Amino acid sequence: MHCSKCRKKALKVAAVAYGVTSVALHGPEKDKLMILGDGVDAACLTEALRKKLCQSSIEIVEEVKDTPKPVDPPKPPSPQIIICQPQPFEYYRVVPDPTPAPCTIM
Repeated sequence: MHCSKCRKKALKVAAVAYGVTSVALHGPEKDKLMILGDGVDAACLTEALRKKLCQSSIEIVEEVKDTPKPVDPPKPPSPQIIICQPQPFEYYRVVPDPTPAPCTIM
Protein backbone atom coordinates (compact mmCIF):
# COMPACT_ATOMS: atom_id res chain seq x y z
CA MET A 1 0.00 0.00 0.00
CA HIS A 2 1.66 3.12 -1.17
CA CYS A 3 -0.74 5.87 -0.04
CA SER A 4 -3.08 6.65 2.84
CA LYS A 5 -6.12 6.36 0.56
CA CYS A 6 -5.19 2.75 -0.26
CA ARG A 7 -4.67 2.01 3.43
CA LYS A 8 -8.12 3.34 4.28
CA LYS A 9 -9.73 1.24 1.55
CA ALA A 10 -7.93 -1.88 2.71
CA LEU A 11 -8.91 -1.29 6.34
CA LYS A 12 -12.57 -0.82 5.36
CA VAL A 13 -12.64 -4.00 3.27
CA ALA A 14 -10.97 -6.07 5.97
CA ALA A 15 -13.09 -4.67 8.79
CA VAL A 16 -16.38 -5.81 7.26
CA ALA A 17 -15.20 -9.32 6.39
CA TYR A 18 -16.87 -12.24 8.15
CA GLY A 19 -15.17 -13.29 11.39
CA VAL A 20 -12.76 -10.35 11.63
CA THR A 21 -12.42 -8.99 15.16
CA SER A 22 -9.57 -6.50 14.68
CA VAL A 23 -7.57 -4.95 11.85
CA ALA A 24 -4.29 -3.07 12.23
CA LEU A 25 -1.51 -1.72 10.04
CA HIS A 26 1.73 -3.58 10.54
CA GLY A 27 5.31 -3.47 9.34
CA PRO A 28 8.03 -0.84 9.30
CA GLU A 29 6.28 1.21 6.61
CA LYS A 30 2.75 0.44 7.84
CA ASP A 31 2.07 -1.23 4.51
CA LYS A 32 0.76 -4.58 5.75
CA LEU A 33 -2.49 -5.55 7.39
CA MET A 34 -2.64 -7.72 10.46
CA ILE A 35 -6.10 -9.23 10.69
CA LEU A 36 -7.30 -11.16 13.73
CA GLY A 37 -10.52 -13.08 13.90
CA ASP A 38 -12.29 -16.36 14.25
CA GLY A 39 -13.27 -18.26 11.12
CA VAL A 40 -11.83 -15.72 8.67
CA ASP A 41 -11.63 -17.05 5.11
CA ALA A 42 -8.20 -15.81 3.99
CA ALA A 43 -8.79 -16.59 0.31
CA CYS A 44 -12.08 -14.65 0.16
CA LEU A 45 -10.54 -11.74 2.03
CA THR A 46 -7.59 -11.64 -0.36
CA GLU A 47 -9.94 -11.71 -3.34
CA ALA A 48 -11.99 -8.83 -1.92
CA LEU A 49 -8.81 -6.81 -1.35
CA ARG A 50 -7.65 -7.51 -4.92
CA LYS A 51 -10.96 -6.23 -6.30
CA LYS A 52 -10.58 -2.93 -4.41
CA LEU A 53 -6.80 -2.44 -4.55
CA CYS A 54 -5.66 -4.51 -7.54
CA GLN A 55 -2.91 -6.10 -5.47
CA SER A 56 -2.78 -8.19 -2.32
CA SER A 57 -1.18 -11.37 -1.13
CA ILE A 58 -1.23 -13.61 1.90
CA GLU A 59 2.07 -13.73 3.73
CA ILE A 60 1.34 -15.66 6.92
CA VAL A 61 -1.71 -17.51 8.15
CA GLU A 62 -1.42 -18.88 11.64
CA GLU A 63 -3.66 -20.00 14.41
CA VAL A 64 -3.16 -18.01 17.57
CA LYS A 65 -3.64 -20.06 20.68
CA ASP A 66 -4.76 -18.07 23.66
CA THR A 67 -3.49 -18.96 27.07
CA PRO A 68 -6.42 -19.98 29.23
CA LYS A 69 -7.52 -17.33 31.64
CA PRO A 70 -7.42 -18.27 35.30
CA VAL A 71 -10.84 -19.19 36.50
CA ASP A 72 -12.09 -17.04 39.34
CA PRO A 73 -13.36 -19.02 42.31
CA PRO A 74 -17.11 -18.90 42.56
CA LYS A 75 -18.37 -16.19 44.82
CA PRO A 76 -20.42 -17.28 47.80
CA PRO A 77 -24.05 -16.33 47.45
CA SER A 78 -24.86 -13.02 48.98
CA PRO A 79 -26.85 -13.29 52.19
CA GLN A 80 -30.53 -12.74 51.77
CA ILE A 81 -32.33 -10.74 54.36
CA ILE A 82 -35.92 -11.81 54.81
CA ILE A 83 -38.10 -9.62 56.97
CA CYS A 84 -41.21 -11.24 58.32
CA GLN A 85 -43.89 -8.84 59.37
CA PRO A 86 -46.82 -10.05 61.42
CA GLN A 87 -50.12 -10.00 59.64
CA PRO A 88 -52.47 -7.33 60.92
CA PHE A 89 -55.42 -8.67 62.88
CA GLU A 90 -58.91 -7.51 62.13
CA TYR A 91 -61.17 -7.18 65.11
CA TYR A 92 -64.94 -7.27 64.81
CA ARG A 93 -67.37 -6.60 67.56
CA VAL A 94 -71.09 -7.22 67.43
CA VAL A 95 -72.96 -4.21 68.73
CA PRO A 96 -76.63 -4.72 69.51
CA ASP A 97 -79.01 -2.09 68.21
CA PRO A 98 -79.91 0.07 71.24
CA THR A 99 -83.33 0.96 69.98
CA PRO A 100 -85.53 -1.79 68.64
CA ALA A 101 -87.53 -1.04 65.51
CA PRO A 102 -91.13 0.10 66.17
CA CYS A 103 -92.55 -2.38 63.65
CA THR A 104 -92.90 -5.87 65.08
CA ILE A 105 -94.50 -7.62 62.11
CA MET A 106 -91.34 -9.20 61.04
